Amino acid sequence: MIMRMRSMAQRIGEVLSFIVLALLCKANSAMPSWWASLPHDNASYCLSWRLAVEANNVRAWRTVPIQCLGYIETYMIGGQYFRDLDFIMDQILSYANEIIPSADGMDAWILDVDDTCISNVIFYGGKRYGCDPFDPAGFKAWATRGGCPAIPAALRLFKRLVDDGFKVILLTGRDDETLSEATIDNLHKEGFIGYERLILRSAAYKGQSAVQYKSEIRKQLVEQGYRIWGNVGDQWSDLQGECLGNRTFKLPNPMYFVP
Repeated sequence: MIMRMRSMAQRIGEVLSFIVLALLCKANSAMPSWWASLPHDNASYCLSWRLAVEANNVRAWRTVPIQCLGYIETYMIGGQYFRDLDFIMDQILSYANEIIPSADGMDAWILDVDDTCISNVIFYGGKRYGCDPFDPAGFKAWATRGGCPAIPAALRLFKRLVDDGFKVILLTGRDDETLSEATIDNLHKEGFIGYERLILRSAAYKGQSAVQYKSEIRKQLVEQGYRIWGNVGDQWSDLQGECLGNRTFKLPNPMYFVP
């Protein structure tokens, strides 16, 4: 009984403390001094911005805030980006290890290509890591050269899925007519060999959003009998819409947004 009364008294004290704090803030029309003393520098702002982007709370953004250039550059090439990828890939593999593929060969995974399998960090480094507006002609020229390096953690995941008997389907918004050959050569050169299909955006899907286009492709795959166990991409538009699969996995990318 005594212990219960003490616990109740403690809770009442906590509630009263919050009430007093709220009244003081209202009376002073300001936040308490301890709040004002917290750091609000660019690094803190940019960390919050990146978190909001990855959580899809900031949408339809066109460029990285200019004050975050240094922060995003450090994140992308300073090691944390790759550590984040390694951590996420370990989670994906932990989930994949629980699945036993069937003998019919219809157990599938869908992987995006750009900044999921192969990296465009070199290209975006020349665009101030997303602080400059998207350059379609520049990106096409970059992709045509076929110089995108493999993302090591993604290549590790890809090879493991193939070795375990899954059908890996690479689904990209790249243009089929102009970038098909360069993309195939780039992927093969970087070790992505053994996938079930590489699907690029054909003329039939031009003008559609990434969500519409990829939803339609996934729907077709499901109608063909594929069981989509996992769907991996760096954009939320890779992971929204219809026929998403059993689980989706979002990879970090604070450099650009694809609607």
